[in-house]
Amino acid sequence: MGARAGYRGAGGQELAPAEVVDAGTYNSLVQIDVLDLEFQGSPHVIASFLVHGPQGPVLIEPGPGSTLPTLLAGLEERGVRPGDVRDVLVTHIHLDHAGSAGWWAQQGARIFVHGIGAPHLVDPSKLLGSATRIYGDRMDSLWGEVLPAPAERVVAVEDGKVLEVGGLEITAVETPGHAWHHHVWVLGDIAFAGDAAGILLPGNDWIDLPAPPPEFDLPAWKTTLERLRGLGLSTLYRTHFGTGSDPQRELAVFEQTLIQGVEWVREMLERQMDRDGMVREFSRRMRARARNLGVSDEDALRYELSNPRSMSVDGIARYLRKGRERNP
Repeated sequence: MGARAGYRGAGGQELAPAEVVDAGTYNSLVQIDVLDLEFQGSPHVIASFLVHGPQGPVLIEPGPGSTLPTLLAGLEERGVRPGDVRDVLVTHIHLDHAGSAGWWAQQGARIFVHGIGAPHLVDPSKLLGSATRIYGDRMDSLWGEVLPAPAERVVAVEDGKVLEVGGLEITAVETPGHAWHHHVWVLGDIAFAGDAAGILLPGNDWIDLPAPPPEFDLPAWKTTLERLRGLGLSTLYRTHFGTGSDPQRELAVFEQTLIQGVEWVREMLERQMDRDGMVREFSRRMRARARNLGVSDEDALRYELSNPRSMSVDGIARYLRKGRERNP
């Protein structure tokens, strides 16, 4: 899986890992709990993952500050106190995935994050400014408090880095497309996919496309999906939401939605539709595809709570317009 080494925090200091046992030895024995954060009072929107390593718990995707009480209650039910969590992994720094990371760092946990995202956990002012322009006065109710992480607790991770946490080896796989600062975390033949494999709610076949601005990139995402297919995975854990047990099929199905979504927005731009009209039409088409695959009205609302259609229209349209600027 790669060479073992110490880590350097965002402040440059050496962080020595604990003694580690090869993940392959434990993969079939590791207990992983899916913790429903009940975002905005709804089940099956945002998940955190508690990995019970032989040397302690590892938390993957701590979620937003607004759901921190729910996460802490879920951990307590499993006999885990905040001080027991020494290692927290985030796939990327979007607030639904990492908004509470600073709180965990202030409790003394190490936060493992892509190197591009690391400075924004230490100083979240730019991240918050960008989010405030989108969400306005809904920021607090959606995301709660976003605290700065002490630099010495933030570990910038590169592609292929093997983390030695909780007595396990977890490998960082760089997976851009949704965001340039995105990692999938791989433990044996399972992966914690963040948003790289789309959104799949329990009991459904529809895999939705989260394509927010400003970093959506179609070729990069297609390369990411090819890379994930090559890992021989048995299970994907999605932050939105839970477990998928047929990664090859799911990745192929999601790639079709990815390509189709871009073509729809391209067509609407060529028709010179205004933004509101594009959002309405894109939403209508996505809902129709989901309905044809048996998605209930209730789950359709959860999909859109996880992934507002306007965000995907904005992200794809921005990507396509930038391409036109480069290639008039």
